Amino acid sequence: MKHIGLLSDTHGTLIPQVFDFFCGVDEIWHAGDIGNIATAETLAHFKPLRAVHGNIDDHTVRMAYPEDLFFQVEDVKVYMTHIGGYPAHYMPEIRCLLQEHKPDLFVCGHSHVLKVIFDKQLNLLHLNPGAAGNSGFHKKITMIRFAINGKSIQDMEIFDLDRNRMI
Repeated sequence: MKHIGLLSDTHGTLIPQVFDFFCGVDEIWHAGDIGNIATAETLAHFKPLRAVHGNIDDHTVRMAYPEDLFFQVEDVKVYMTHIGGYPAHYMPEIRCLLQEHKPDLFVCGHSHVLKVIFDKQLNLLHLNPGAAGNSGFHKKITMIRFAINGKSIQDMEIFDLDRNRMI
């Protein structure tokens, strides 16, 4: 069993609660718009990091982290990118990649809106952790943690904090 911490759209800001919420995870996944290489390095020093770059990331982050990441954890095939859409509203090139690679779990960020949706048509779970940083229109700081046990994605928990209550 692997415990995963998932966040996106930090835009160079890591609130202290990130480290508390992800304390028990085995690895952290960042779905893009990291903000700067120092943010990625801070996360990577805390826990093993898998990440993709986003549209606001500079050349340093883009050289360190790809646009698309395909990997497997336990028996779950994962596809992670920054801009992807969501079920029935995927970008056309993303839909093609989803049909080609047939992941069990599709992770993206960009929207700053937390989404957990099972896509019946493509038989996959779509996760967008929302935004964990303080830059953007979102009113909530959100992150997700969950476990992968064999083929099962389970024990999902959502971190949700009003931006005006940030420490």
